[in-house]
Amino acid sequence: MPIRNGGVGCSYSAIADVCKREIGGISSINFSRRRAASEDLVLRLEILRKLDKHHGCVNTISFNEAGDILVSGSDDRKVILWDWETGRVRLSFHSGHHNNVFQAKFMPCSEDRIIVTCAADGQVYVVVRHAEIREGGVHTKFLAQHHGGVHKLTVEPGSPHTVYTCGEDGLVQHIDLRTDKATPMFTCASQLCDSYLPVNLNAITINPRNPNLFAVGGGDQFARLFDIRKYNWDGSSDVGQPVDHFCPAHLVDDDQVRISGLAFSDQSELLVSYNEEFIYLFTKNSGLGPQPPAPSQPLDDSDEDDVTLKDSTSSSNAHADTKAGILCYKGHKNIETVKGVNFFGPGCEYVLSGSDCGRIFIWNKKRGELIRVMEADRHIVNCIEGHPHETVLASSGIEDDIKIWTPKAINRASLPSSILKEGVRSLIHARGFFASGGFFEACDDISETDDEDEDNGN
Repeated sequence: MPIRNGGVGCSYSAIADVCKREIGGISSINFSRRRAASEDLVLRLEILRKLDKHHGCVNTISFNEAGDILVSGSDDRKVILWDWETGRVRLSFHSGHHNNVFQAKFMPCSEDRIIVTCAADGQVYVVVRHAEIREGGVHTKFLAQHHGGVHKLTVEPGSPHTVYTCGEDGLVQHIDLRTDKATPMFTCASQLCDSYLPVNLNAITINPRNPNLFAVGGGDQFARLFDIRKYNWDGSSDVGQPVDHFCPAHLVDDDQVRISGLAFSDQSELLVSYNEEFIYLFTKNSGLGPQPPAPSQPLDDSDEDDVTLKDSTSSSNAHADTKAGILCYKGHKNIETVKGVNFFGPGCEYVLSGSDCGRIFIWNKKRGELIRVMEADRHIVNCIEGHPHETVLASSGIEDDIKIWTPKAINRASLPSSILKEGVRSLIHARGFFASGGFFEACDDISETDDEDEDNGN
């Protein structure tokens, strides 16, 4: 079986790499990375087990740094720590919130003893887990308040102390766990004529390569990038002024779309998922600048085709304008809920999203190709998290369980033919298709098939 360039294609052979590793032809580190990024393994993902101790929608899932513990939060207001390999509950406790838990994350470098949570009640809590897990000793402390729900928080990579939150009130706050102090930084606002209106925020993410930079998104079309270095702690700063804006050119004048999810890759690429639209990948040089074009302001000729769709005969579900540095990922349905979006793989080789049709969609990031569609829930999939080191996924949504996915299938899965047919359509006017139901007719009756013959594989 040949090995595709880079060793991460679907024709990747783990056996060949094992032989190379044994004779010194490949290092252990490179072997591990190539295996974890293998498209062949992605095509063999299937459900290992279901974790089903919650009593309500599971809104958040996250692995610890070692990858042996999964933390989850739910509408039942509980936080559960799982040994996902065995399905055993390590610890379960009430979060202290008065409404649905939207996110729970381990703090880095904390020996998995500190968890931060946020919820629909607008409160942010820090959860301190004591050393004796068997005693179930947990102490929760109130940290910050927003006026409205807090869908997302983000933690600074490598720091056990720094948390940022954003809320439906448009407020962005900085929290230092050493002092338990929350500092309101600014209220994100959108200019409308001569006035500014707060933007409801439901997504925030930090650039792992430069933690000074973080992006927020929510109730309008722009993902805004901010630089914490512009903030003076006496309040006299212009940190509320973005250093960059990201938006596909055809959405700049569209005040109906909103952002549901954001994620930074290890290469500083920004992934933006839109409700009633698609997912876009921006390089750091593809932004619109500190001041985006005003509504109805014509773009420069050089920017008009920043998301030029390929000819309708193309079988790819992503379309790129290489000059603008933007990729588009299609096929999923994102209308009903606030869905996250994520990267997967040791080098962020894949893009992940849930869908209103209850399925998981996986694209090859670089090629922009849809490679997997997996049956996950009967209803909506909102969260998909990749394991930090292995080819393992966790997913959750409207149902009250968590699915753990591992590459244990004997045969590689093939892409459903209905999705392939939909991939040839031109969908630049996305919401028009949503209204007619034409685009997502296939999404409602997808049935995934296994590849019985390797010659028919992708």
